Amino acid sequence: MSHDQVAAPGSGTLPPFKPLPFRRPDMEVRKKKDGTLYFRSRTPVGSVARSIPHLLDERASAHPDRTWLRQREPGHGPWREVSYGQARTLTRGVAQAFLNRGLGRDRPLMILSGNSIEHALASLGAQRIGAPACPVSVAYSTMSSDFAKLRHCFNALRPGAIFVQTMDPFRKALEALPLEGVAIISADGSPGSEAFYDLAKTDPTAKVDAAMYWLSSASVGKYLFTSGSTGMPKPAPQTQGAMTAQIACRQAIELEPADPEEIPVFLDWMPWSHISGGNVNFHGALASGAIFHIDEGRPAPGLFQTTIKNLYEVHPQYFGSAPIAFAMLAEAMEADPTLRKAFFSRLQYMAYGGATLSDDLYDRIQALAIAETGQRVPLITMYGATETQGVTMVHWELERVGMVGLPLPGLTLKLAPTGSKMEVRVKGPTVMTGYLNLPEKNADAFDEEGFYRLGDAARLADPERPEAGLVFDGRVTEDFKLSSGTWVSVGVLRPDLVAACAPLVADAVICGQDKPFVGAMLWPAPAAFAAALQAAGGDAGAAVKAMGQEIAGRLKGFNATQGGTSRQVGRFIVLSSPPSLDAGEITDKGYVNQRVAQDHRAKEVAALFSEPPGDGVWVP
Repeated sequence: MSHDQVAAPGSGTLPPFKPLPFRRPDMEVRKKKDGTLYFRSRTPVGSVARSIPHLLDERASAHPDRTWLRQREPGHGPWREVSYGQARTLTRGVAQAFLNRGLGRDRPLMILSGNSIEHALASLGAQRIGAPACPVSVAYSTMSSDFAKLRHCFNALRPGAIFVQTMDPFRKALEALPLEGVAIISADGSPGSEAFYDLAKTDPTAKVDAAMYWLSSASVGKYLFTSGSTGMPKPAPQTQGAMTAQIACRQAIELEPADPEEIPVFLDWMPWSHISGGNVNFHGALASGAIFHIDEGRPAPGLFQTTIKNLYEVHPQYFGSAPIAFAMLAEAMEADPTLRKAFFSRLQYMAYGGATLSDDLYDRIQALAIAETGQRVPLITMYGATETQGVTMVHWELERVGMVGLPLPGLTLKLAPTGSKMEVRVKGPTVMTGYLNLPEKNADAFDEEGFYRLGDAARLADPERPEAGLVFDGRVTEDFKLSSGTWVSVGVLRPDLVAACAPLVADAVICGQDKPFVGAMLWPAPAAFAAALQAAGGDAGAAVKAMGQEIAGRLKGFNATQGGTSRQVGRFIVLSSPPSLDAGEITDKGYVNQRVAQDHRAKEVAALFSEPPGDGVWVP
């Protein structure tokens, strides 16, 4: 039987998964009388690197000529690259230049632009001398009209220098900041800035080595700001010990590679201003001596084609992204067998995060994998936060998605009864000790046993076997009660609703606190709205009406399969304006703040529950 003839998901007996390069979980679970559960892996954690700069130097000594970072020239041009040995030399020169400009523990480096070779070198150069690097979301500089979040971050940090890739996209943002005494550095030396590579030519003195000698596990290597899903972004210190412990905890579950000579290859776009891209992926690649390709594609219309082009040439052993990228990738591979062959040629597993993967998309990916390789591809996920690094991971084969896994070795996870939910809390070497200069926030962030409160809920996949893993169960703070007293789990209902309406709906705001039924405000998916607009001859009102009719039909079917009012949508409205970053409705990671969105759109919420229903309100 050829691969193309292998049974697809749902058609009977399925082929096996590709083997995962991870150990099976070995978990100790303890339960208190009040129902609190504690999870801890029995797998031991190995040695922990002293710091990220020390780790770079170790890799440079072992593989001085091996390529570390690759990035395309603009316009999908040829690859430019830097080796591990070159990176060590360049970051030492940059470190001396930063010392000369007064950077240090209390005068960090702020980075406004996205992932790049120079961004990485600047960050490691600062960390060499104990000056924290702080990459902030690019959206704060390029997608904001008032730069309020950028000014907030600047005032919290008081940086000694700011790095950008090139000046023009950031000039307005920089004009909004009090820059007296702050060095402005750009990769290309554009007007109004110092050239990065001029700094890198600085001859390092013994002061660079002395500064690095004093680095310890308590030294702050980075500040990463929270996404602002519950207010203004908060600066979470990333100590060298926390960042290197994350690497060690992950390495503890890794098996010896089947081919020790094979060099790991990464292709990754995830922003370095967040934990997943900047710590888990970037540091993980560095620790493994990988070749890291900086992907300038994005899972967005018109941008994902760059990722597709890169995948023809770069064949990574694993591919990680948000579920929206998986949907775009599946669509592209379904239409292009050559891309499918290239993508699966060396792939061992796929990793998703940031949102729930739908069963339909999971089946499509497995059908593609089976058709190309004769095997299913494992889909894994990691769960964590800016304050904790990665906490849990699914590192075993699962027939379905939706789990958050079990805690990594070295960490203790606690499920604490909170109302009708079990709140996730964690303690361990990867967890921060507190936000920068926010004592009142720190007092609320940890419980009486010193566990960090993540604010998320989880439930047992199998109540009889806690070691079987945990399933995400929404945000503790987002859930609400209907007037009947029935709880609505927003974090569970929202993705299920969006999946039921796919591909028409991009996201949803779930409403109905103290109301008799659930209401929803829906943002139409851009591609679906564009198609509806074209079909309506450019009449936006007619397009929204057509989408409303189709969504009503979908939700009628969805409601019929649900058990009660807390899982059924009584009314909905299709929103005509996108979520506002400045208003705090959405974070730069795409997370919708349910409460802020309802406050910002109080008129629409009132229309949902008025009698009779307001204009634009649909009843499934």
